[in-house]
Amino acid sequence: MNAPALRSSGFQPSLARDLRAARARTAALAAPLTPEDRTTQAHEDASPTKWHLAHTTWFFETFVLAPFAPGYRLFDERFPYCFNSYYEAVGARQPRPSRGLLSRPSCAEVDAYRAHVDAALEAFVGDGERLEDAEIAARLELGLNHEEQHQELLLTDILALFARNPLRPAYIEGEPPRARREAEPLRWEAFAGGVFSVGAPAAGFAFDNERPRHEVLLRPFKLADRPVVNAEWLAFMEDGGYETPSLWLADGWARVKAEGWRGPDYIERRDGALLQMTLRGLRSLDPAAPVAHVSYYEADAYARWAGARLPTEAEWEVAAEGVEVEGDMVETGALTPRPAAPGKGLRQMFGDVWEWTQSAHSPYPGFRAAAGALGEYNGKFMCSQQVLRGSSCATPRRHARRSYRNFFYPWQRWQFAGLRLAGDA
Repeated sequence: MNAPALRSSGFQPSLARDLRAARARTAALAAPLTPEDRTTQAHEDASPTKWHLAHTTWFFETFVLAPFAPGYRLFDERFPYCFNSYYEAVGARQPRPSRGLLSRPSCAEVDAYRAHVDAALEAFVGDGERLEDAEIAARLELGLNHEEQHQELLLTDILALFARNPLRPAYIEGEPPRARREAEPLRWEAFAGGVFSVGAPAAGFAFDNERPRHEVLLRPFKLADRPVVNAEWLAFMEDGGYETPSLWLADGWARVKAEGWRGPDYIERRDGALLQMTLRGLRSLDPAAPVAHVSYYEADAYARWAGARLPTEAEWEVAAEGVEVEGDMVETGALTPRPAAPGKGLRQMFGDVWEWTQSAHSPYPGFRAAAGALGEYNGKFMCSQQVLRGSSCATPRRHARRSYRNFFYPWQRWQFAGLRLAGDA
């Protein structure tokens, strides 16, 4: 049996407009960076900005223009090797840990590559007639959402790079908007058990791992009304959280010992003060802001120390059903997690930090990967990774939704990843 084809969401009239805006936004996010910034790779999980700019361009060239645009010719036949990410069906590629060795092509050549493909996309989309083709529309829509994923990665990867620079440079200068505030005491929101539908509905865009929509059985549960904040995490640290093996999963404790973890990534102590590296440079740690840059192992250990647990992704999605998809995302310009605004009910479900869940990134019942190379998008990563829900201060607003399943390996910390406590009601 053949795997299902890609499906278009049916929003073709706005697709061309959104595509132009996304391509322009990626270039704008890279604008504050020097050519040296764009070329350097922080570590093997991160990628250089230049690579993100080229890879998102390669995606449209490879999956839209080359197969569907009459007479289209590759900008440079050497580029597919340089800028393919993990698509085995497409061909060989530069190893991920070595992307920072690509001093050539130059940043100027990559900019020319983007301009060439943008012009070809503009001509291809034209008056919108091609968007009536469901396969073309679906691929363009996937490419648009893929571009938004890399906008967030571009920012988190630059933060990882600048955090390793002894000068601690700022991606953007100045304090984030909105004054600091105190964190309100943590409260609990209770939810009844029952049978619920989760996953993306049939209409509208979603990645393949968000479908099919299906039913789950949940026992009564409760969620904290906000994420764990820095002040609470510091109490965990001061109580010996990183020195108490009984709090940790075995793999997590091995990672603590091997890598010398003593707190979240990007936090350092200078002259007795706790500082945090942010996209705005080195700043004093805000005790009321959500803790960020912690691994799944750390989130799980903290929850155990707090007498709670992490939510399942189904619990998180069911709880988020009545919550507006809004919050501190990239458009607010904060670019760092900020304290929750006063209020009742669940807060900061979207924006500020992604939230680790205890759920493994595995296929939903009935999942089948799409045919061809695009079937490699998410399906082959459904092993040994944990799901995160919500969105972060680096996520584009239109990219956030209740059914979104982000996923990372349990030891990874360079993303804006935090946690929200859960328990049995």
